[in-house]
Amino acid sequence: MNQAGPRTLTLFDLLGRVWHCGAPAGALCFGGDGTAVAFACADGTVAVAAIEDPEPPETRIRISGDVGQATIRPRARPPAPLAISPSLHDGAPPIAAGDGGGFLAGTRDGEIVVLGADGALRGTRARIDGPVIALDHAAAVAITAVAGSDAVQLCQGVGALSDELADDGEGEIVGIRLSPSGRHLAIARSESLSIVAIDGSGRAPMVFGLLSRPLSLAWREDEAWLACTLAEGGFLMIDCEGGRSGTVTGFPMATRDAAWSGPAAAFVASGAFRVAAWSMATPPLDGDMTGALVSGRAGLVAVESVAAHPARPLVAAGYANGQILLVQIGGRDELLVRPGGSAVTALGWSADGHHLAAIGADGMVSITAFPDRMFK
Repeated sequence: MNQAGPRTLTLFDLLGRVWHCGAPAGALCFGGDGTAVAFACADGTVAVAAIEDPEPPETRIRISGDVGQATIRPRARPPAPLAISPSLHDGAPPIAAGDGGGFLAGTRDGEIVVLGADGALRGTRARIDGPVIALDHAAAVAITAVAGSDAVQLCQGVGALSDELADDGEGEIVGIRLSPSGRHLAIARSESLSIVAIDGSGRAPMVFGLLSRPLSLAWREDEAWLACTLAEGGFLMIDCEGGRSGTVTGFPMATRDAAWSGPAAAFVASGAFRVAAWSMATPPLDGDMTGALVSGRAGLVAVESVAAHPARPLVAAGYANGQILLVQIGGRDELLVRPGGSAVTALGWSADGHHLAAIGADGMVSITAFPDRMFK
């Protein structure tokens, strides 16, 4: 009888830690101190994984003495289990990195609760009327923005909620995103996008119409640009300083993700059959596509998710067939990390660029660690 040989281990097997949650995760975020990553699951729980790895890749790499070739041995033990919170919401809870190493989560009862790295509740920050629809936190100014179905309030300190913000938008609230400095708040409604100044300047909101339902919001680190991705394929891009804006359409799939690459001075988006990227020297406004950057190779499977590396001109791309690739922005070089599986619906890098977290449509969540020698 023929017997199957041993399975060839992939880079994902060797560098990654993989878990399967009880329900698919909808979002992920790294803690502010970089010690843990949280995954918001469809059963209302939050799963938390520690970044510290008892068997990091660096300790398993061997350099042969004769030719200097590097090899890595497999893990000897499975990863430590995830820490799982109680059920907090009727779907994936809104989550955000809190101050220090904890996390904030929104509940079905309108509470903003604090979660520790062990998944345990550490108290309640504030409470609104009705379920929490969206949540974000700006550590720079210790401000939390929390949204119900039709209004957004700010929280600074335990129990201290502001009046409802006037954003002049239309439709139900879908998502919110604080700028890195906490001076501005983007509010995505089903029919519009508003940028509200929360720095005390009293400036009127900037309001933009949307061609379809918004899916995600992404500020550039310097807050000069904001992108809003769209369900019908494409994105709205806003020049917050110059007052320009434009919508790029024509994507074959929903554009779930967008990201800004500082090292490449570029913008990247999902929703096409390769990573869509543009140089911000000539942003894609008013039909100008001269800044388009060929990034990676075109294929027959759509890019579902993207995450720009914080320190290198690279983007992690997750595909509908489960592949995860590291792609050179503006080049064709690719590194296959995960060869296949369920669709990769979300990706995120740690602040130091050493760890990549991923979510699969089947409930898979993972953290992949990249040794520095891999990028030399």
